[in-house]
Amino acid sequence: MNDSSPEFTGKYGPWTILKRHEVYRDPWLKVTRDDVLRPDGNPGTYSVSCMKPGVCVLAVDSAGICHLTEEFHYAVGRVTLECVSGGIDPGEDALATARRELAEELGLKASRWTSLGVVDPFTAIAVSPTQLWLAQDLEEIASNPEPTETIRHVRMPFMEVIERVMDSEITHAPSVAAILKAIRMMRQ
Repeated sequence: MNDSSPEFTGKYGPWTILKRHEVYRDPWLKVTRDDVLRPDGNPGTYSVSCMKPGVCVLAVDSAGICHLTEEFHYAVGRVTLECVSGGIDPGEDALATARRELAEELGLKASRWTSLGVVDPFTAIAVSPTQLWLAQDLEEIASNPEPTETIRHVRMPFMEVIERVMDSEITHAPSVAAILKAIRMMRQ
């Protein structure tokens, strides 16, 4: 959202926000419901979830092996295979978050970082900008996952990771984007 302040009203693209209500807030998520005039002129409501910004890191070693996470994710109710991901803490920049998450989740440190840009995983009802990173020149260090994380470190050749994306075995949108964007970076 361009203006997610609680008091914002007025024109918002082809919509008009008449009143904004904060429905829920915790450290990771804020949900607002706006009373609106829709583009067709009729009244309605529109709800938006604002998640803390995040990072997604594809770690690839000198042998072309990708280092991924495998863990149960509560929202989808299943184990997923994906790149390292996490939320950016207040006052922390995206690269610092990427480094912290790679160390915490997989016990890896990278000396070469390449930005792969940003993605908006859900543009219709959620704000969740995610910075994508390619981490290379890896070194193993001690991992330190958060108490709620039970992560298995998966090592897989880059070409197999691409096949897993194409076969919908890797479905985490920022991971898919990072993997596909890394193809070009890896060829340079």
